[in-house]
Amino acid sequence: MSNYFVAPDAMDREEALLAPYAMRARASRGRRHPENEHPYRTLYQRDRDRIVHSAAFRRLMYKTQVLVNDYSDHHRTRLTHTLEVAQISRTVARQLGLNEDLTEAIALAHDLGHPPFGHAGETALNECMKHHGGYEHNRHGLRLVETLEQRYPNFPGLNLTWELLESMAYHSKRRDAPEVRAFLTSGQPFLEAQVVDAADSLAYDTHDLDDALSLGLLDLDDLNEVAFLRQAMDRLHSRYGPLSRAQMQPALVRMLIDWQVNDLLEQTRMRLQSHRIRSVEDVRRHPELLASPGPEMMQLKADFEAFLGKRVYRHYRVQRMTNKAQRFLSELFHEYCRAPGQLPTKYGELARTQGLEQTVCDYLAGMTDRFAQDEYLRLFHPYESV
Repeated sequence: MSNYFVAPDAMDREEALLAPYAMRARASRGRRHPENEHPYRTLYQRDRDRIVHSAAFRRLMYKTQVLVNDYSDHHRTRLTHTLEVAQISRTVARQLGLNEDLTEAIALAHDLGHPPFGHAGETALNECMKHHGGYEHNRHGLRLVETLEQRYPNFPGLNLTWELLESMAYHSKRRDAPEVRAFLTSGQPFLEAQVVDAADSLAYDTHDLDDALSLGLLDLDDLNEVAFLRQAMDRLHSRYGPLSRAQMQPALVRMLIDWQVNDLLEQTRMRLQSHRIRSVEDVRRHPELLASPGPEMMQLKADFEAFLGKRVYRHYRVQRMTNKAQRFLSELFHEYCRAPGQLPTKYGELARTQGLEQTVCDYLAGMTDRFAQDEYLRLFHPYESV
């Protein structure tokens, strides 16, 4: 008798554990460039690992979520937001019997294409590229994983599975773009992608509130304006009694996330049962998304997001950062296009094959906030740079 434990095949384990409507690695459409199967990792586990080891993923550490790190180094970045979305997504996926590896890979990849300075940077690059196809972070994310990442000798990009690329395409607001349309299938996205989209929404709303409170853009008393936050604080008082201000903020964040996750699970389970969803094909054919909040939560979230838009995203301190960031990227873009000899050698070579404007856009989109600021000083204020 052998003394060694022989683990079951990873794909057999999926068959035994997953719900019938979950995506299985065995059912994957595969990769653009064929590869041999790994002896103990599924396709989706390899996708996850490739994303984590990519340069684009590492750079998320120093990319803005909402506020640049001029203000503080305690608030969230794109990387911490991504990890929070992955954690929430895996929790939901496990409860629903979905493919956790695929769900985690989608979550880790969902913001890879963000430029420096968050949505301010995206707006600036879209304006710079308005005569060259525009810029949208999901489209750029596809460019990164399909072309720009160079880690393997046999193919460009990360050679992710079709399902990962499809999830990134469905996340895009530019469904008409050729590079996005190529990955869209008929019907709805599979459930793992739907779960990540819902988790992304609830995570960034709640964590933007947390950061705004920590940085003094909001005070706890301001939250009484919003029914969702007022009800959450009432629940906290009922559960814990009076809380100090120091205790209230983290407790409120936990309450909001827990409330939204429970609602998402309850509503999704109800839809799966009432519509008799038994397969991925049933998910695809359903006329609406199955993994989403209920009507009451949707209204509460809409009011909450309107409050964040008015009181946080348009706060004068955020607007100052937004305008400065857009000026940085716009001036850098035009300066590199005016004098492309200032580009690093790698990008100078790319400009000859894919066009100057696209190459400059790729270079800028890959920068971290800090590098873009330093580069701006080097080019326009050389005596002030370090």
